[in-house]
Amino acid sequence: MAYSPLARRTFLRGLGLSVGLPLLDAMGPRAISAEPPAAPRRAAWVFFPNGAIMQEWTPAAVRDVPPEPAIGPGGHFELSKTLQGLAAFKDELIVFTGLAQDEGRAKGDGPGDHARCCSTFLTGAHPFKTAGADIRVGKSVDQVAAELIGHQTRLPSLELGIDKGRNAGNCDSGYSCAYSSNISWKTATTPMAKEINPRLAFERLFGAGESSRSRKLRDYYRKSILDFVANDARQLQNRLGKNDRQKIAEYFTSVRELEQRIVRAEKASEVERPDFDIPTGVPRSFEEHVRLMYDIMVLAFRTDTTRIATYMLGNAGSNRPYPMVDVNDGHHHLSHHGNNAEKMKKIQKIDRYLVDQFAYFLEQLRSVEEGDGTLLDHSMIVYGSGLADGNGHHHHNLPVVMAGSGGGTISTGRHLSYLDASREMPLNNLFLSMLERIGASVERLGDSDGRLPDLRV
Repeated sequence: MAYSPLARRTFLRGLGLSVGLPLLDAMGPRAISAEPPAAPRRAAWVFFPNGAIMQEWTPAAVRDVPPEPAIGPGGHFELSKTLQGLAAFKDELIVFTGLAQDEGRAKGDGPGDHARCCSTFLTGAHPFKTAGADIRVGKSVDQVAAELIGHQTRLPSLELGIDKGRNAGNCDSGYSCAYSSNISWKTATTPMAKEINPRLAFERLFGAGESSRSRKLRDYYRKSILDFVANDARQLQNRLGKNDRQKIAEYFTSVRELEQRIVRAEKASEVERPDFDIPTGVPRSFEEHVRLMYDIMVLAFRTDTTRIATYMLGNAGSNRPYPMVDVNDGHHHLSHHGNNAEKMKKIQKIDRYLVDQFAYFLEQLRSVEEGDGTLLDHSMIVYGSGLADGNGHHHHNLPVVMAGSGGGTISTGRHLSYLDASREMPLNNLFLSMLERIGASVERLGDSDGRLPDLRV
């Protein structure tokens, strides 16, 4: 039986809701052949605050031997203690050593490294020191991509986070809270506010244009978004082959399960001890919150709602404790460890815990078959911080890993070192290379001075 091809941007609609679909065999010009349709490439950047204990982050091959030759393929390497949680993805990773964000340094502005590290992380531009409204830093890599390829998807980009943000006031030694709260900048003076509420983020993917009547009906009858597009879904099934019908069934199951988790988290937040620092609707469980937002990113990529995303696991200088790994001290407080072994041990526990949550995200991406591979295969996911050692406030040799091969354009399973006394390798060189692979190539970004060598061997 022949099935008519579907456009990649096919949506199920109902009462103002718009539900995107995963990549199906019926999509694209090759729908009538046995060859799977081409998958789009995505890019995401995940930021964690306060740097890391670099002795436990850096693979032993570079930490324990002289870094020569300074630039080149990493070859065989062993994951460090902190990165052991990524062992299942070792062949799909690149661990970078020696990347820097020079613009995060003081440059005569004095203290404020946490705010600078955050605002320069994706911009490579030095922020203007102010606690007033005259903020200025630079355009971030995700928004460069959103401007150039964002028209290809319903949402140009998606900005998520865990901690609520502020765009006014002084949050770090005279630097505006806007610098500490945002890694995504639409322009040099306009930060992109992140969404921290899972329900609002979820409904941003599907609820654009939803009528107030539709929302009230869903809330009253506790119906799923999928119930409101059921008629379109039934009509679609008649146009699909067996394999695509199975994909749709699996996709609908994942959407409904995510909705149910969000509802359970909301209910739990209503009955647990009030915490005035946590907005209404945000899970009290940090891990549940983190994972819900990761799952929303997976869904956004899976449905091609967007191909560009950022995620902040904490604002710059976050002082969150991590009792789930027996760390009851504040993270930022501990980061000023003064080489105290006990404090450093606690920070390493936090580092490892956050890496383990990132591994959860990668597993969700890898579990989704798409085209000739998986969602992870067709993505480039950067995980890192704008500080190396939080105690020294170092902006060189940053903790950075990248997962995914960008649709087979990157050779993974390596440790790449750019430790070279004659120069520092800008982190933005990596970002330039990523932009090129998603069809958003530019010649310069912040302090970049070229594309990163050795991504493909």
